[in-house]
Amino acid sequence: MEKHNYENEGQFQRKMTSRHLFMLSLGGVIGTGLFLSSGYTIAQAGPLGAILSYLVGAVVVYLVMLSLGELAVAMPVTGSFHTYATKFISPGTGFTVAWLYWICWTVALGTEFLGAAMLMQRWFPSVPAWIFAAFFALVILGINALSVRSFAEAESVFSSIKVIAILVFIILGLGAMFGLVRFEGHHEAIMFKHLTANGLFPNGGLAIVSVMLAVNYAFSGTELIGIAAGETDNPKEAVPRAIKTTIGRLVIFFVLTIVVLASLLPMKEA
Repeated sequence: MEKHNYENEGQFQRKMTSRHLFMLSLGGVIGTGLFLSSGYTIAQAGPLGAILSYLVGAVVVYLVMLSLGELAVAMPVTGSFHTYATKFISPGTGFTVAWLYWICWTVALGTEFLGAAMLMQRWFPSVPAWIFAAFFALVILGINALSVRSFAEAESVFSSIKVIAILVFIILGLGAMFGLVRFEGHHEAIMFKHLTANGLFPNGGLAIVSVMLAVNYAFSGTELIGIAAGETDNPKEAVPRAIKTTIGRLVIFFVLTIVVLASLLPMKEA
């Protein structure tokens, strides 16, 4: 049987590097799932339950990304996992996976635009939310219409802003927990007293399972490494490197953020 060469199949310009892949995946994950859904997770599962659910979600993401990374290195095509489903399962499965993923990101982008508009209304309450949502949608459309290299660089810049914001939040939050930073008008070592103030799992163990949908949604975006493999200059080296560097940092960002939020805010205020 003739060996099929996937290096030049289903690809656009190979202009992305491992740095671009890393920032693309990291920036794709850090969004409304972390900024807006974390309060829901804490309120439903409790502080410790929320931390546990994000840890479980991180393990699932790690296992999925290891598998996707193997396939992306062997077949670095832009179709990614729907191409793999077509080849190794059936064309019908690949068709279903492709359209479900399209629907997923269609809904997710709408949520992202709405979340960004809600946040902007904190500073500009008199401006309708749809104006901000339409503005951000046009900006994203314009960036994606540029060249691959321009898109990758823009994504790196925006992702860096997110990462810096999360790091500053974690540092200040830890400072407030240990009484080094003023919180609610005074210095007090809150530590971890809010984590167990209402018991270990105030809403029961099933609540942890019920929030896993929100947790998995929060981690969505890591698969963009596989999607972008067909536009990467050296996928055999760039994809594994991006996966290894991304997963560890995601766990640190997500889990530490939830620990800080759950420790500073009582469950009823989450």
